[in-house]
Amino acid sequence: MCLKHPEHAPTNIGEPTWPISLGADATAPLPASQRPRCRPKLWELEAKLHCPIIGTCLSLEALRRVARRFRFEATHDEFGMHVEAVGFSQQRNPVSETLQRHLDKTYKLWVDRFARLKDDAAVLALWQECLQRGDVAGPLWAVCTHRAASAATRHQAYGDIHMLSHQVGAGQAADVRRLAHLETDNAHLAAELRRRSIQHAGELDALRCRLGHAEQEARDARQQLATIGPLQQEIEALRSGQALARLEERLAELDAAQRRNDAQQARLDALQAHNQALARQLEAARSELESAESLLEALESGDEPDPAGLRDCPADCAAALANRCILYVGGRQSLISRYRQIAERLGARLIHHDGGSEETLSRLPDLIHGADAVLCPTDRISHNAYYHVKSHCKRVGKPCLFYKGGGVSGFAFAMARLSRGESSLSTELPAPGAGRLDGA
Repeated sequence: MCLKHPEHAPTNIGEPTWPISLGADATAPLPASQRPRCRPKLWELEAKLHCPIIGTCLSLEALRRVARRFRFEATHDEFGMHVEAVGFSQQRNPVSETLQRHLDKTYKLWVDRFARLKDDAAVLALWQECLQRGDVAGPLWAVCTHRAASAATRHQAYGDIHMLSHQVGAGQAADVRRLAHLETDNAHLAAELRRRSIQHAGELDALRCRLGHAEQEARDARQQLATIGPLQQEIEALRSGQALARLEERLAELDAAQRRNDAQQARLDALQAHNQALARQLEAARSELESAESLLEALESGDEPDPAGLRDCPADCAAALANRCILYVGGRQSLISRYRQIAERLGARLIHHDGGSEETLSRLPDLIHGADAVLCPTDRISHNAYYHVKSHCKRVGKPCLFYKGGGVSGFAFAMARLSRGESSLSTELPAPGAGRLDGA
């Protein structure tokens, strides 16, 4: 709905709503004596300036927003919206006030720049300078609303914009004719380009074919040269005696290879002898394992150990562990009673430390000092406890045997190894009670 009916106008402008009148007296310019000391407003300008200001300084998008907001009658016709906006600009009303605020905000930099000028001549000079550079919209608004600009200056700006619009229109017509001519030339050039492209494509295919034949001939020539070159070199070598020298060098290389082969054969023989020694050690280890298993079976059955099961142990195997105190660190808690049973069958006394899972590691030094030897299953103990045991045993010179296998058979095999004096550290099993704490 158009604001020609002010009773339907929006009331959220922040200013009172005035009745709109489009009488002829509102379009007359103000006399110079009555010109306000501040910048003139849009509705205070001469009526002839409203059309160029609305058409030049207000973009179509801004004009559409104003038309939708204030319900112009011609909301889909750009010329109709322009006419209504020009009509509203002749008096103070919500539409002209909105246009005033929008133009001041949009061209604030230009208004501030012109505001520094204090006389009409300077305003006119800056306007003409901007016109020469093609800056029109902002300077036009700044000139028309400058308080020092005279009616003659505003009329000069109006005339410049009027003539510029004619020149732009004439230029657009010339551009249309020039565009049509250019499109015709472009069509001819495109056709010529296509024709030459087809011609060049055929020529390029022919050149590629010739290039392929030339490359094949070059490859054949290189192959022939590669075949002839070595033959020529051999002929020259035979003529100069170099072939005989190369044969002698080859013979020397073969002799050196033969010597290396003999050395490798000797090393192979040594490795075979070493493998045989390892096989004998493996057989001995298997025999020890059978002895330990035999001992374990005897202990588990509750019978006395079979002497034949300890045939690989020394004659005084049982005596080697008699009255000895063995510290067992780690292992499986559920098998401690079985460990003690095996130790007692061999005449030894077993004391146990769980490796720090429940007991504190600070007890280890006293227990190690009071024992004759230490057994430690490496797969049933923490890293911290392992290093504590190793460090204290080395410090006090206590025999310590690290082994894998926390089961009963592993413990029995470790006891058999300990009875033979085996130790992971370079110490020997001391006499019974040597270095033991009293009451341990």
